[in-house]
Amino acid sequence: MATLAGVFGKFFTKIVESEAPFASREAAVNRLRAFPNDDIHFYIKRIDNSRVVREADPASRGTCWKTFASVVTVAILAIVVLMPRAYGLLAGRQLESLRAEEKRLTSEQAALAVEEASIATPANMLRMAKAQSFEVPAPDKVVYLPGSHRDAEFAATGTQQAGQ
Repeated sequence: MATLAGVFGKFFTKIVESEAPFASREAAVNRLRAFPNDDIHFYIKRIDNSRVVREADPASRGTCWKTFASVVTVAILAIVVLMPRAYGLLAGRQLESLRAEEKRLTSEQAALAVEEASIATPANMLRMAKAQSFEVPAPDKVVYLPGSHRDAEFAATGTQQAGQ
């Protein structure tokens, strides 16, 4: 097999030999040391594995299922171990939010009680009744529902008897 160096070597040997004294003097001055493993050449062979068929291993299937089962078991155990702590954290968070809501509702209830107390004073009620022209009804204008008068008397006597 002919290479380019072999082909060109036949044509240019005379030129190289005529410049040899100059080249040897220049080569001695500018000589570099050789790279390590410079004389080793590697040949890369292309390998085609498209026709190769993998041989079935009967033990590998069982090993895969055992590994899968052990990973699932470890995951379930980790979940079971960590679940109470996670549930406790969530319950604590919910408890704190309920406590904050209770404080907010308590302060709102206190504010409403103060507002109700300021509105429900007798002097304020009289002033509002005069502003809306409310009058005390005459006794003949009052209508009692059937049974309500007797229930009120029974309730009054029942509470007196229970208190004695």
